[in-house]
Amino acid sequence: MTDPYAQVNIKILEKEYQISCPASERAALLDSAEMLNRKMREIRDTGKVIGLDRIAVMAALNMADELLRSRNRGEHLEGDARLRLQAMRERVEGALQAGRRLDL
Repeated sequence: MTDPYAQVNIKILEKEYQISCPASERAALLDSAEMLNRKMREIRDTGKVIGLDRIAVMAALNMADELLRSRNRGEHLEGDARLRLQAMRERVEGALQAGRRLDL
């Protein structure tokens, strides 16, 4: 069954946009638009970047950087967890081997 589409009105830097998306993704779109609006306001309010297109590019670059850093942190944590699990498995296997030797 296909997901019905919804028209969603979003506002970014006082400009309204109408976006079509699957109805099930409406909340995620609104959250994304709110985040983008917040980032663009922060950049605009510094006064260092002028022009909507430049503000949008800076916001996109900042958000992409945050995503990549988050992904890298996740991969690092996953690697740490994998190493810990391997060490635990080796200790358990060692304990089981020692237990078998004692049983003999």
